[in-house]
Amino acid sequence: MAERLQKILSARGLASRRTAEAWIQEGRVTVNGTPARLGDTADPEQDRILVDGKPIPQEQSPVYILLNKPRGYVTTLSDEQGRPNAAQLVADCGVRVYPVGRLDMDSEGLLLFTNDGAFANALTHPKREVKKTYDVWVTGYVPGAEVRLSRPIELDGYRIRRPQVKLVKAEGNRARFQVTIHEGRNRQIRRMCQAAGMEVTRLRRIREGSLSLGRLPVGAWRRLTEEEVRRLKQDAP
Repeated sequence: MAERLQKILSARGLASRRTAEAWIQEGRVTVNGTPARLGDTADPEQDRILVDGKPIPQEQSPVYILLNKPRGYVTTLSDEQGRPNAAQLVADCGVRVYPVGRLDMDSEGLLLFTNDGAFANALTHPKREVKKTYDVWVTGYVPGAEVRLSRPIELDGYRIRRPQVKLVKAEGNRARFQVTIHEGRNRQIRRMCQAAGMEVTRLRRIREGSLSLGRLPVGAWRRLTEEEVRRLKQDAP
């Protein structure tokens, strides 16, 4: 059955749909010897699809992985500055997978990897608004800052939904919050805290949709259970 090329490449675990679209525009993808164009379709069972002159891999069974990402790792599959990337931590899973969304280099915690492009797209699409919960450590705290932090603000021309904010502990000008957001704007929680007069010193994602980080050690990964995958798909129908 013919499908959009970027969907095929994503489903075969080569890249996210966005990255696959960039490859097509860069002329790195051919179909039956002809350079592909954005919007082209193909049948992977009938057509010869190459990326950088190499055939795409055979269809794989879907793989879903939870990583407890440490600080100091970027979430891109490669980095021009040579910084360590989170994909290296799951490289021994036996299948090429890519991250679902991002955690910035200074953040840690729950990060999903998969070779299921449709699953990744559903969880990260802005319209799905899958909830994400974070432990947030800050300086610059003053009593009442949690009220300011819970106000919806505008980021990148978009007004975020009201976050859920719980003050866990406060000592002097330091505090720890648990914050749940519905979007995934670039460095969103750090910018929210800055707007409330505070600076984030540590940020850890502990939950995405129905999935919890639990007690998975830092730097370790595990495969999701069938039930966890089913629930996540329900979170982003």
